[in-house]
Amino acid sequence: MKSMQTRFAAFFVVVLVGFAALVGLSPQAQAQTSQRGAYEMEVLVDGAPVRQYMTRGAAYIEALEGREYSIRLTNNTSQPVAIALSVDGLNTIDARTTTAREASKWILDPYQTITLDGWQTGADTARRFLFTTEPKSYGAWIGQTRDLGIITAAIFRPRQPRPTPYSMRKDSERAPAAPQGNLSSLGAERDQAAPNEPKADLSDDYAATGIGQEIGHTVRRVRFDTEPAPSTVLNVRYEFREALVRLGVLPRAQRPCGDPLARRQRSRGFEDGDFAPDPYRPRCQ
Repeated sequence: MKSMQTRFAAFFVVVLVGFAALVGLSPQAQAQTSQRGAYEMEVLVDGAPVRQYMTRGAAYIEALEGREYSIRLTNNTSQPVAIALSVDGLNTIDARTTTAREASKWILDPYQTITLDGWQTGADTARRFLFTTEPKSYGAWIGQTRDLGIITAAIFRPRQPRPTPYSMRKDSERAPAAPQGNLSSLGAERDQAAPNEPKADLSDDYAATGIGQEIGHTVRRVRFDTEPAPSTVLNVRYEFREALVRLGVLPRAQRPCGDPLARRQRSRGFEDGDFAPDPYRPRCQ
């Protein structure tokens, strides 16, 4: 059984006009110190960070279709912070689309790192983040597809030095910013379309985040008074490889003979030369 110190390693909050109300705890929370910046956000696949490419003033990563991923947040400062984390424009705690100030937030202690594996679907459960296509995304299921392909962390510094846990209230007494119900009811609040019904303009060529397997993830409420605006906002955009190539983030693959039609147009009946051609030496550039 985990110690109480470990169980309260991380929290999440629901903020109402700068006042926090919800708590959550990550079973993978751990302390970590880094010199790369005051705050960090990394995307992990199989526990390893996915390489980030800086282009046009933005950070990009390659989405691997069908693979589950996690988001690692690090606070390298000496004070606790509250982090509003959204994937595809949907809050990772309650799947709502709000301002960063009003959003539910995760709380990190000084010099702490937490790894979040998925969408918080209940007080004790979450479902894994999953790279998929736009029509199969969680956003399409809910009916919110305006911001597919981006992960955002808005960091808020505290007005008070530390969060203070307090007793959970009954569902009927919770603040309006804390949604109740399962995924079906969340979807009904946003869109009358049936679950899994894709929008007409969504494409399988572009990446988005869906829902993977269910995992255990306990959440709790705390009070945490934040500053009115985030001190830092971190963004990571993700696309499939072909889209990254078209954007110029990744170089286009060098194929020695180009596309099939161009290859056929270069066909000849005879080749000049004294020796048999080497199959490992390109015939065209």
